[in-house]
Amino acid sequence: MSTTERPRILVVGGGYVGLYAARRILKKLRSQEAIVTVVDPRSYMTYQPFLPEAAAGSISPRHVVVPLRRVLPGAEVLTGRVTTIDQDRKVATVAPIVGEAYELPFDYLVIALGAVSRTFPIPGLAENGIGMKGIEEAIGLRNHVLEQLDKADSTTDEEIRRKALTFVFVGGGFAGAETIGEVEDMARDAAKYYTNVKREDMRFVLVDVADRVLPEVGPKLGEYGRKHLESRGIEVILKESMKSCVDGHVVLSNGLEVDANTIVWTAGVKPNPVLARYGLPLGPRGHVDTLPTLQVKGTDYIWAAGDNAQVPDLVGRAAGNENAWCPPNAQHALRQAKVLGDNVVSALRDFSAAQKEYKHANKGAVAGLGLHKGVAMIVMGKMKIKLKGRLAWYMHRGYHGMAMPTFNRKIRVFADWTLGMFLKREVVSLGAMENPREEFYEAAKPAPQASDAAPAQKAKA
Repeated sequence: MSTTERPRILVVGGGYVGLYAARRILKKLRSQEAIVTVVDPRSYMTYQPFLPEAAAGSISPRHVVVPLRRVLPGAEVLTGRVTTIDQDRKVATVAPIVGEAYELPFDYLVIALGAVSRTFPIPGLAENGIGMKGIEEAIGLRNHVLEQLDKADSTTDEEIRRKALTFVFVGGGFAGAETIGEVEDMARDAAKYYTNVKREDMRFVLVDVADRVLPEVGPKLGEYGRKHLESRGIEVILKESMKSCVDGHVVLSNGLEVDANTIVWTAGVKPNPVLARYGLPLGPRGHVDTLPTLQVKGTDYIWAAGDNAQVPDLVGRAAGNENAWCPPNAQHALRQAKVLGDNVVSALRDFSAAQKEYKHANKGAVAGLGLHKGVAMIVMGKMKIKLKGRLAWYMHRGYHGMAMPTFNRKIRVFADWTLGMFLKREVVSLGAMENPREEFYEAAKPAPQASDAAPAQKAKA
């Protein structure tokens, strides 16, 4: 950490908003004008819209993440968590990944913690559920699904086989629909290489408490998405919820019971709960309450944006909806980060009147449902263009490919897609990566001594 007398701009969170806001600030700052410090538990930013494709093996996991120190060479990047904030003293408490916590003074503060999975106290969920918020979970899901195919192909126990080949996904929004579409595609391809496993042996179930899937693209495209998934043999169960999943025994609110080794939880997100310890004004759902300038209400030195912020939607309010708020998606996060960065630099230079308001009209939404399959709604003024199938899939890949941070990662992602056109998908499980030292430990652990073995031999006798 630097001990210079220059003012410090502290960015809490290195996700989409944190990364882009820090880059914008660094770009606008003069030499030695201020210190930009970014604190995050991970040393990289994850582009979450690509997690389903990473789980399916369409994109290398390393290409879905952006190393913070590489793309923010002019910033301090601290790997840890900001546990508390003292607004009176303008001091944050940082808990590093190792060592004692310490205090870090700041002059300007950016809250960009993002969101975490929204869960409920469902029996068995913590022990058996798999989330889809990080690249680690995407890799783990891919390895886990392929391991289930390995188990089913190798066993003669029909109950074990049936449970291994049953996959339950809870949540029918973007994350759930895209993930089940991609994973089903991968499993269908992988089944070609197994002697005793066919796609017909697998059971995919998508559960959502809402009355349709993909609500972000509207009812008509949502209905198309549901029918498309069902045409691929995926059971879509709507207006129902999961009541328990103890030991993989899934019980739904309609009484349906399913035994599954794979339970994927994508039922929405919520603001990071640590926000409650920062002493900031929060909205009814736990988001930081901000002005249209992205300044936190009641302050002139704290800003917030992205999934952890409640940002007024000025376009929606101009249309008559006084309770319109910006939805938590990458489209808004990218644009909010740029406005936020400009406003922080203006405040640093005491241009208080130059605080700009964030205003952006929704441009639509795109979703991929597996290779060559997708839905898209493009908004052009008052006109909405609805696409489905291969063309929508191209729109999905094109939009997110260009939105991927840094030119380096854009090239790598497009290279993965290009190679995928000519080479078959990799369907190997690397589950041993989760316990890489297990084999070495078995080889290196001390052999039992004769004195240790004697009692066992006597017991046998």
